[in-house]
Amino acid sequence: MHQGRRLQGSMFRKNMSPCNSCEAVVSIRSYKDGVIEGCLQHPRLEKKEELQSLSQMILLLDSLLDLENCPGRPLPLIHSMCDDREDTAVFRIQILFRENCTWQGKLIWQNEDQETVFRSALELLQLLDEILAG
Repeated sequence: MHQGRRLQGSMFRKNMSPCNSCEAVVSIRSYKDGVIEGCLQHPRLEKKEELQSLSQMILLLDSLLDLENCPGRPLPLIHSMCDDREDTAVFRIQILFRENCTWQGKLIWQNEDQETVFRSALELLQLLDEILAG
């Protein structure tokens, strides 16, 4: 029984993978009742990706994280943003770890120069909703 616990611990560590190209920039132009209009930028994307929902943002980020298993050097952080003057909020989402199909990372609200951590994709959605609906 003791060995079983040790085996589970080692399996848990295998599921935790640090992310190399972990930062995306999300610029929001409008938000109402969970529906956003904005764009997402990431080093693996050739151009900004238009967003119409928070779920679309999560699915896009998750597909980009799937590429993290590719060998190679980490990608650079994003220095440019969606250049729309209409943006109401700009966020940097830094996903530091993926563990058991969820994320841990940092949400940086650039407009207010504030940051917080999140322990799951659901918590990230709740933080964004709280900020944007407020």
